[in-house]
Amino acid sequence: MQILNDRQIRQKIKRIAIEILEHNFGEPAIILAGLNNNGLGFAQLLLAELRPIVPKSTTILLTSIRLNPANPVEYDPTIDLPVEVVRDKPVIIVDDVANTGRTIFYAVQPLLKAMPKKVEVAVLVDRKHKSFPVKADYVGLSLATTMRDNIDVQIQAVEQMAVFLI
Repeated sequence: MQILNDRQIRQKIKRIAIEILEHNFGEPAIILAGLNNNGLGFAQLLLAELRPIVPKSTTILLTSIRLNPANPVEYDPTIDLPVEVVRDKPVIIVDDVANTGRTIFYAVQPLLKAMPKKVEVAVLVDRKHKSFPVKADYVGLSLATTMRDNIDVQIQAVEQMAVFLI
């Protein structure tokens, strides 16, 4: 069952981008850190919305955080930016879906060495099954589902973006 169509996703991305700018107004730089593939794809869509609306005095940096969501302790999560670049800057961890919060929880690990100014979370779909102390600051859609349900986010390399509940 489709729960978000292309137009709705674009509208949510635009709204989240505006909220990110409002909460970080006056910052010289904002870092969008996309989690793995779909998180990075979502971060790229947010970046495209932010670029035309941020003041010239603000730089938006895009990076990725890599980790294994099925087994986040298998290897240390990594961030593509050097520690010095992240230090004292707001970082927004971006993912397509937040379920238990485990992936986002472990994604904070490489940021701890960098001492960012603050860490926020942006997700397209926030499910209500948190097992870890993670709260999404920017949410496209909050959804109460069963544990058996899956969310399929199609935002990369598709003609029309969509989110499905399967």
